[in-house]
Amino acid sequence: MTYTAPVAEQRFVLETIADLPGLAQLSAFEAASPDLVEAILTEAGKLASGVFAPLNRIGDTQGADVADGVVTLPAGFREAYQQYVEGGWGSLGADPNWGGQGLPFVLASAVQEQLTSANMAFSLCMMLTQGAIEALTAHASDEQKATYLTKLISGEWTGTMNLTEPQAGSDVGALRTKAEEAGDGSYRIKGQKIYITWGEHDVADNIVHLVLARLPDAPPGTKGISLFIVPKILPDGSRNDLRCVSVEHKLGIHASPTCTMSFGDNDACIGWMVGAENAGMRAMFTMMNHARINVGLQGVAIAERAYQGALHYAKERVQSGRIIGHPDVRRMLMTLKSTTEAIRALTYLNAAAVDRAHATGDREAQALADLLTPVTKGYGTDMGVELSSLAIQVFGGMGFVEETGAAQHLRDARIAPIYEGTNGIQALDLVNRKLPQGRWKTLFADIRADIRLLGKDGDLGAMAPYLDDGLAALENATVWLLGNQGEAAADAAAGATPYLRMFGIVAGGWLLAKQAIAAQARLAAGQGDPAFLRAKIATARFFAEQIVPQGTALLGPVTRGAGMLYALSEEQFAA
Repeated sequence: MTYTAPVAEQRFVLETIADLPGLAQLSAFEAASPDLVEAILTEAGKLASGVFAPLNRIGDTQGADVADGVVTLPAGFREAYQQYVEGGWGSLGADPNWGGQGLPFVLASAVQEQLTSANMAFSLCMMLTQGAIEALTAHASDEQKATYLTKLISGEWTGTMNLTEPQAGSDVGALRTKAEEAGDGSYRIKGQKIYITWGEHDVADNIVHLVLARLPDAPPGTKGISLFIVPKILPDGSRNDLRCVSVEHKLGIHASPTCTMSFGDNDACIGWMVGAENAGMRAMFTMMNHARINVGLQGVAIAERAYQGALHYAKERVQSGRIIGHPDVRRMLMTLKSTTEAIRALTYLNAAAVDRAHATGDREAQALADLLTPVTKGYGTDMGVELSSLAIQVFGGMGFVEETGAAQHLRDARIAPIYEGTNGIQALDLVNRKLPQGRWKTLFADIRADIRLLGKDGDLGAMAPYLDDGLAALENATVWLLGNQGEAAADAAAGATPYLRMFGIVAGGWLLAKQAIAAQARLAAGQGDPAFLRAKIATARFFAEQIVPQGTALLGPVTRGAGMLYALSEEQFAA
């Protein structure tokens, strides 16, 4: 199964949803000219399709090998990574003061989408490094930036995030890894971390581990956690006292080494604190919020790759004619296409809000980014799984056969709703932390204003009633959840997951409608590719008519509360 980067689609969403031309008017992003954007998307697409994609099946079948603490990737991975480094792809959105190009995060996200579609397991190496860059840019000292940040931005070194321990998964405050002062400004780190993505590998010469650990006199829980830079290779060129104990055998992403890491077996693991004592969670959340958007992007990327394969197969497979002519196959393909485009628009809107907040200090933009991040992560990754499964259905029995490649997408996608905070945690964050901030009011007003622009006639007008109903249900659900905080918090928690999906569906329908309005305007002006623009309108109408009502119907599940759930005894679960 080949992959072709959807450059025209990405460019359209960047223009109409992310408002990249508007971002380029800001001094921070003035280099993001249309010609440069086109060149970046086109050339990154070549790297993704020509270099990363051919390694996808190889990585899945061969995986990452570990022996005596050394992790080796299949042939071709190191060479592909060097092409990524030589092209400067890791520096796109990074700070120019430390070797970055200073381009918008949303543009870097579009490139990351391409690489992830081509080879999700491999792209995790880049994603984790980008998160480390974000954390160090915000919290490291200038000396630390000069030592580590420049190499991470260039891609010469890669980065990791070390949170999880056997007893401390979602409950990060339960971690036990220790850090003790050495008297020379450094610390001695001792402990074990599990599920460390790309914790050890052979594609780059050094790995910069960002490790959460606890000082001897630190308060309990998350308030007593500090963050440390713990490099595999120390500044003097010697090997640090850390090692990969094992690599997990996983359902998917086999070429992504998921490592158990041991620090300080010989009491000589050296690290340096980032930021202040006991302020590690603040620094780590800078990295995690960045990562959560990029994990939502993984849902987009896998859905796009799955759709491309399903579409190609449906055009070629003959069963009483080509199966693309069968109504149910067309329904599945349009579900794939429209939902993929909806979650792409949501993710790009989220990333662009981060750009505006960083470039201008706009609190409204930051509040929008905060509101959308759990939706991007939760709805985007849920759809990545469901759409890759639906793509297998288009293939029929052949989809269940590994050689077609369709099954790999489903296996690879399945981790995304779990890591970087499970989607249940994302839903609770949305309901308990983000809704009370109130930014949803402005967002819903914007949605309502755009629905009015659809009018009453033609394809655009046909969408309006469904979007109106969806928005009304979403508003009712939001008010209900906000009224059930405090003593009724369990009721709100029980409705959080269906609410997040409802939010994602309605927001997705709105963003597709915005694109349809823009497409109609370009058609009327004789601008752009007519076939592409007509497809945009048709896709938005399908989503409004077929998918948005599914979101509207979630009002009941959201508002029925937790009473029935809490009335169940453990015996009833087991019966």
